[in-house]
Amino acid sequence: CGGVLCKLINSLYPPGQEPIPKISESKMAFKQMEQISQFLKAAETYGVRTTDIFQTVDLWEGKDMAAVQRTLMALGSVAVTKDDGCYRGEPSWFHRKAQQNRRGFSEEQLRQGQNVIGLQMGSNKGASQAGMTGYGMPRQIM
Repeated sequence: CGGVLCKLINSLYPPGQEPIPKISESKMAFKQMEQISQFLKAAETYGVRTTDIFQTVDLWEGKDMAAVQRTLMALGSVAVTKDDGCYRGEPSWFHRKAQQNRRGFSEEQLRQGQNVIGLQMGSNKGASQAGMTGYGMPRQIM
Protein backbone atom coordinates (compact mmCIF):
# COMPACT_ATOMS: atom_id res chain seq x y z
CA CYS A 1 0.00 0.00 0.00
CA GLY A 2 2.95 2.35 0.55
CA GLY A 3 4.08 1.97 -3.05
CA VAL A 4 0.63 2.88 -4.38
CA LEU A 5 0.56 6.06 -2.28
CA CYS A 6 4.05 7.01 -3.49
CA LYS A 7 2.96 6.54 -7.12
CA LEU A 8 -0.11 8.66 -6.40
CA ILE A 9 1.84 11.61 -5.00
CA ASN A 10 4.44 11.33 -7.78
CA SER A 11 1.66 11.53 -10.40
CA LEU A 12 0.76 15.02 -9.14
CA TYR A 13 4.16 16.41 -10.15
CA PRO A 14 5.62 17.07 -13.62
CA PRO A 15 7.96 14.34 -14.94
CA GLY A 16 11.41 14.66 -13.43
CA GLN A 17 10.22 16.57 -10.35
CA GLU A 18 8.70 13.67 -8.41
CA PRO A 19 9.26 13.94 -4.64
CA ILE A 20 9.86 10.19 -4.22
CA PRO A 21 12.34 9.17 -6.93
CA LYS A 22 12.73 5.52 -5.95
CA ILE A 23 9.70 3.41 -5.05
CA SER A 24 10.56 0.02 -3.63
CA GLU A 25 8.40 -2.97 -4.60
CA SER A 26 9.39 -4.76 -1.39
CA LYS A 27 6.59 -6.36 0.63
CA MET A 28 8.56 -6.10 3.88
CA ALA A 29 6.63 -4.31 6.62
CA PHE A 30 9.25 -1.72 7.49
CA LYS A 31 9.74 -0.79 3.81
CA GLN A 32 5.98 -0.35 3.34
CA MET A 33 5.74 1.79 6.48
CA GLU A 34 8.72 3.85 5.31
CA GLN A 35 6.96 4.49 2.00
CA ILE A 36 3.76 5.53 3.80
CA SER A 37 5.86 8.01 5.80
CA GLN A 38 7.46 9.30 2.59
CA PHE A 39 3.98 9.81 1.11
CA LEU A 40 2.83 11.74 4.18
CA LYS A 41 5.89 13.99 4.08
CA ALA A 42 5.43 14.60 0.34
CA ALA A 43 1.71 15.33 0.84
CA GLU A 44 2.56 17.96 3.44
CA THR A 45 5.12 19.51 1.10
CA TYR A 46 2.49 19.49 -1.68
CA GLY A 47 0.18 21.61 0.45
CA VAL A 48 -1.98 19.30 2.56
CA ARG A 49 -2.40 20.78 6.03
CA THR A 50 -0.75 18.92 8.90
CA THR A 51 -4.13 18.55 10.63
CA ASP A 52 -5.46 16.65 7.58
CA ILE A 53 -2.63 14.11 7.52
CA PHE A 54 -3.08 10.66 9.06
CA GLN A 55 -0.50 8.78 11.11
CA THR A 56 1.37 5.87 9.49
CA VAL A 57 -0.14 3.35 11.93
CA ASP A 58 -3.66 4.56 11.05
CA LEU A 59 -3.26 2.93 7.64
CA TRP A 60 -0.79 0.15 8.44
CA GLU A 61 -2.81 -1.26 11.35
CA GLY A 62 -6.18 -0.15 9.98
CA LYS A 63 -6.89 1.88 13.12
CA ASP A 64 -8.40 5.03 11.61
CA MET A 65 -9.33 4.57 7.97
CA ALA A 66 -11.50 7.71 8.12
CA ALA A 67 -8.33 9.73 8.75
CA VAL A 68 -6.74 8.09 5.71
CA GLN A 69 -9.77 9.04 3.64
CA ARG A 70 -9.64 12.63 4.92
CA THR A 71 -5.99 12.87 3.86
CA LEU A 72 -6.74 11.58 0.37
CA MET A 73 -9.69 13.97 0.01
CA ALA A 74 -7.54 16.89 1.19
CA LEU A 75 -4.82 15.89 -1.28
CA GLY A 76 -7.38 15.82 -4.09
CA SER A 77 -8.72 19.22 -3.09
CA VAL A 78 -5.24 20.73 -3.11
CA ALA A 79 -4.52 19.15 -6.51
CA VAL A 80 -7.75 20.50 -8.03
CA THR A 81 -7.17 23.93 -6.50
CA LYS A 82 -3.60 24.16 -7.85
CA ASP A 83 -4.90 23.53 -11.38
CA ASP A 84 -1.34 23.12 -12.68
CA GLY A 85 -2.24 20.43 -15.24
CA CYS A 86 -0.73 17.52 -13.30
CA TYR A 87 -4.03 16.27 -11.85
CA ARG A 88 -5.70 14.20 -14.57
CA GLY A 89 -8.81 13.00 -12.74
CA GLU A 90 -12.37 14.25 -12.59
CA PRO A 91 -12.30 17.72 -10.94
CA SER A 92 -15.84 17.38 -9.61
CA TRP A 93 -14.74 14.61 -7.22
CA PHE A 94 -13.09 17.17 -4.95
CA HIS A 95 -14.02 20.63 -3.76
CA ARG A 96 -11.85 23.59 -4.60
CA LYS A 97 -10.27 25.32 -1.67
CA ALA A 98 -11.14 28.99 -1.24
CA GLN A 99 -8.67 31.39 -2.77
CA GLN A 100 -7.82 34.81 -1.42
CA ASN A 101 -9.96 37.53 -3.00
CA ARG A 102 -9.06 40.89 -1.51
CA ARG A 103 -11.37 43.84 -2.05
CA GLY A 104 -10.20 47.42 -2.12
CA PHE A 105 -12.50 50.31 -1.25
CA SER A 106 -11.75 53.98 -1.75
CA GLU A 107 -12.23 56.46 1.07
CA GLU A 108 -15.30 57.81 -0.72
CA GLN A 109 -16.90 54.34 -0.88
CA LEU A 110 -16.23 53.81 2.82
CA ARG A 111 -17.85 57.17 3.65
CA GLN A 112 -20.91 56.29 1.53
CA GLY A 113 -21.29 53.06 3.49
CA GLN A 114 -21.69 55.03 6.71
CA ASN A 115 -24.81 56.72 5.31
CA VAL A 116 -26.84 53.49 5.06
CA ILE A 117 -30.20 53.81 6.77
CA GLY A 118 -30.68 51.32 9.60
CA LEU A 119 -33.96 49.93 8.25
CA GLN A 120 -32.26 48.87 5.02
CA MET A 121 -30.47 46.25 7.06
CA GLY A 122 -33.69 44.52 8.05
CA SER A 123 -36.12 44.35 10.91
CA ASN A 124 -36.50 42.12 13.93
CA LYS A 125 -40.29 42.48 14.12
CA GLY A 126 -41.12 39.30 12.17
CA ALA A 127 -41.74 35.80 13.45
CA SER A 128 -40.67 35.07 17.00
CA GLN A 129 -40.94 32.31 19.57
CA ALA A 130 -43.20 34.31 21.86
CA GLY A 131 -45.80 32.02 23.40
CA MET A 132 -43.88 28.82 22.65
CA THR A 133 -43.63 26.30 25.48
CA GLY A 134 -40.35 24.70 26.41
CA TYR A 135 -39.51 21.10 25.63
CA GLY A 136 -41.09 18.60 27.97
CA MET A 137 -43.90 20.86 29.14
CA PRO A 138 -47.36 19.38 28.49
CA ARG A 139 -49.84 21.21 26.30
CA GLN A 140 -52.85 22.58 28.10
CA ILE A 141 -56.03 21.38 26.40
CA MET A 142 -59.19 23.03 27.70
